Amino acid sequence: MLSKFFLDRPVFAWVIAIAMMAAGGLAIYNLPVS
Repeated sequence: MLSKFFLDRPVFAWVIAIAMMAAGGLAIYNLPVS
């Protein structure tokens, strides 16, 4: 059911994907480097 929600709204799926990529990039910079 959830996959159909994203198939009907491809732009919404793109926005979520880009937001998760941005959050991942920020998390990498915030990780403590040994």
